[in-house]
Amino acid sequence: MFPAFSLHYARLPERFFERFDPVPVKAPELVAFNRPLAEELGFDIEAFDAGQAAAWFSGNSVPPGAEPLAMAYAGHQFGNFVPRLGDGRAVLLGEVTDRHGRLRDLHLKGAGRTPFSRGGDGRAPLGPVLREYLVSEAMHALGIPTTRALAAVTTGERVVRRVPEPGGVVTRVASSHIRVGTFQYFAARGDIEGVRELADHVIERHFPELSERPEGERYLGLLEAVQARQAALVARWMGVGFIHGVMNTDNTAVSGETIDFGPCAFMEAYDPRTVFSSIDEGRRYAYGNQPGIIQWNLARFAETLLPLIDTEQERAVERATQVIEAYPDQYGAEWLAVMRAKLGLAKHEEGDSELADSLLEALQAGRADFTLSFRLLADVAESAEARPALFELFERSEPLEAWLEQWQARLVREDAEPPTIAARMRAVNPLYIPRNHKVEEALSAAYEGDFAPFEALREVLARPFEEQPGRESYTLPAEPSEQVFRTFCGT
Repeated sequence: MFPAFSLHYARLPERFFERFDPVPVKAPELVAFNRPLAEELGFDIEAFDAGQAAAWFSGNSVPPGAEPLAMAYAGHQFGNFVPRLGDGRAVLLGEVTDRHGRLRDLHLKGAGRTPFSRGGDGRAPLGPVLREYLVSEAMHALGIPTTRALAAVTTGERVVRRVPEPGGVVTRVASSHIRVGTFQYFAARGDIEGVRELADHVIERHFPELSERPEGERYLGLLEAVQARQAALVARWMGVGFIHGVMNTDNTAVSGETIDFGPCAFMEAYDPRTVFSSIDEGRRYAYGNQPGIIQWNLARFAETLLPLIDTEQERAVERATQVIEAYPDQYGAEWLAVMRAKLGLAKHEEGDSELADSLLEALQAGRADFTLSFRLLADVAESAEARPALFELFERSEPLEAWLEQWQARLVREDAEPPTIAARMRAVNPLYIPRNHKVEEALSAAYEGDFAPFEALREVLARPFEEQPGRESYTLPAEPSEQVFRTFCGT
């Protein structure tokens, strides 16, 4: 059933990881399996056996050809550097080549106490496992680069966090699980050769076009390439109201994929100060702070590459600084591209950024739902009769009224028919997102053994841009009694 493994990371020097077999669980049961992704990865679906899959995806049985390991990395956690983190409850089974010729990691999360666990139990509660499954697959459906979920398993065991909870294991898939923190691990030890080997591995795997450059230019190019991907990624997060929650450097993947769906959430009423993570008391990773935090993380990445960029430190710092200082313009261009698409603007005009900012100010003043506001704007672009439904989302509509006049005057200059503009807006503005209260409903039911709400939500989120008759409740913001103000990471 399993595709053949190719072991790239496991062939790096032994100091890059600790070999570790997953710790078996009591009674594994497969509760979710992503068949389309499995087919894409080359699994033999006709030979699928739920019992064997449960054993493999729980860690009770190591798939043939796999060499499980826990990856070493460090990281800045809420601004504080920890020189040794690593996979404390996760194992990399190895890589497979998918049907498109792309190398993909298979990674078990919740697989038991590893040498990096630092006193933790190495397990994952079922709630965060299912949250990661739902949200990562929703991000994929939204067109945002992300790790993906292949399977979720219950363990038949309880784990204790705030209270005893059912345990679970999620199998996630990524183009790699290498982080900014992985580079920091070697840099903190003065292991320049380790940084170089890691950088060469990343270039070969993710940025092969850099391999022909001279050495110093190659590593400066790596910094530029990772920065470009991160700028584009965070702009897309901002475009759907996604709040990561723990943007530590150990959760910043150099591949440019969204990784680690612990206390993440999607914003409803627009407010840049929005935070859901129970551990982010200082609002470091609030929605509006995310673009700046990524620049900070990229600066930490640049520091690890300095000895490779130039042997003369002052010159290396100068060259790396020039890259990092270019980030605001890069991110600004990516964000504006996202906002132009959301507003139905195919042409570029000088005042478009101010137009987008003014709408966000109106959303904040009116405490309007971020997702539905943009979706209903598509209806307004097509017909003025849709205005009342849009205004119902706003507690204060005066700023919106003034803004609408500017926007519609701008649309006239698009030289496109209203239905055409509306259609392209609906193609990028989702109707369905993983609303926090719907996610919590699904998780609560799963804790009681009822996975029907989880399956229903998973099915809805797979088609975020299409109207799905009968599923209108999934589009609605939480009622006051349903609101979720805090999310938890599961460790």
